[in-house]
Amino acid sequence: MSRTDPRLFVPDESSPWKEGGVISLSAGQAHYLGKVMRLQQGDGVVLFNGRDGEWQATLDEIGKNQAGVRLLSCLRPQQETEGVELLFAPLKRDATELVIRMGTEMGVTRFRPVLTARTNTHRLNLERLGLIAQEAAEQCERLDVPAIMPLEPLATVLARWPVRRRLAVALERRDGGEAPGHCDALLIGPEGGFSEEEVVRLSRHEAVQSFSLGPRILRADTAACAALARIGRTGQVM
Repeated sequence: MSRTDPRLFVPDESSPWKEGGVISLSAGQAHYLGKVMRLQQGDGVVLFNGRDGEWQATLDEIGKNQAGVRLLSCLRPQQETEGVELLFAPLKRDATELVIRMGTEMGVTRFRPVLTARTNTHRLNLERLGLIAQEAAEQCERLDVPAIMPLEPLATVLARWPVRRRLAVALERRDGGEAPGHCDALLIGPEGGFSEEEVVRLSRHEAVQSFSLGPRILRADTAACAALARIGRTGQVM
């Protein structure tokens, strides 16, 4: 594997990957390899599909809208990403995309956008956000791409949230303790914070443990990054 070899996620679930197998790439990936990266037949490519690990491959053929690669050897076996699920209130487009990108790089296993009383955005382009998560996974060399769930009201999510799944909540302007020693998920509120009703609902939920990110009021995207850094990649405080 060369550090200059392009790395691509290929969501191929047709059959297990093996040496000598031929994988077809999408038209967009063919354009990227041929027109952007200027690759030719025989050049190296690194592939992963979130199931069969990371593979060294070689470009067998490439055309305007299609490309085929041949698998050579497995570079890394599949490993589950150790991290937390991130619940967040959608922000303006650029800030939401930044949360997806940074969260993917920091090991978020799944993104769950939630509607709160002060959520500014009520529509999300899940396809675009999925592509951003994919590009971030390709760049940071993780072996999977985190899922992005449909937008739901926070109250609905909390109503079915299992008590056994520890949910850390970063609250601003509140007396909060340190980040929990272990959690399964992290909730970051919208710009302007949670409403009083939401704070009460959170405080009454047995799975919730609130904590503070310090005396400064952070932007929501900054708070997400800071909280993920505090929680650590395995859901434990670093």
